[in-house]
Amino acid sequence: MTDRALSFGVMAQAYERFRPGYPPELFELVTAYAGRPIRTALEIGAGTGKATRLFARQGIAVTATEPDGAMLAELRRHVPAGVRTLRAAFEVLDLPPGDRYGLVYAAAALHWTSPEGRWSRMAGLLEPGGVFACFGGPVQPADPAVEDAVRAARAPFLESDEVPSPDGTPPEHAMQWPGTELQRSEWFTGVRQSVIERRLTLSSHDYVGHLSTVSAYLVLPPPEREEVLGRILRVLPETVEIAADITVHLARRHDGRQE
Repeated sequence: MTDRALSFGVMAQAYERFRPGYPPELFELVTAYAGRPIRTALEIGAGTGKATRLFARQGIAVTATEPDGAMLAELRRHVPAGVRTLRAAFEVLDLPPGDRYGLVYAAAALHWTSPEGRWSRMAGLLEPGGVFACFGGPVQPADPAVEDAVRAARAPFLESDEVPSPDGTPPEHAMQWPGTELQRSEWFTGVRQSVIERRLTLSSHDYVGHLSTVSAYLVLPPPEREEVLGRILRVLPETVEIAADITVHLARRHDGRQE
């Protein structure tokens, strides 16, 4: 998992080009849950700033943290000037004493953090009653026949290109990770899971471009990576309808009051 977590920097520009951003509905969902204005936010594993832009453009003072220098450099080229950036992993964040935020969030990055002390550390970054948000989801062909063709093309190299559930929650369970961990945590309450349905249309080359930024492919030896991506491209139609639903988990720092 560590190798996969640190694999993205070599493809920072491709990540920015091919990874989809986040829709306004996500901001609306988070702020409605918060029930009060969010003035400050800390982002964990900001990547190239896809989610950073969504929140910063709504007037929130965002501090974006990212351990990979190449990803952070790409982020700085695209986010509003007021965004504060820090090169740091979540586990070793060195913030001024007393820094607390109304929102702490992770966009398709929380699974790369260490589980030990995760939730106590997260709660310590939040104001009393502050909100934690985690969101992301797979980007895959909506047509089952196309998905089967991609799976067959990938099979000699990769059984799956998804990141497994960090706590082993089966995909059929109603509550998915990290909601499962949040429900068990003494530090958070009011855990909610929502899904923002999203469909995209990509060219076959852009979909393969997206796959080229996925960690499962990035950690393959370059000749194998080139071969498997070429095989996938050959089985795709000219345009690919994509299912890119966003699963959102929300929770509130526990301040002694039950919701």
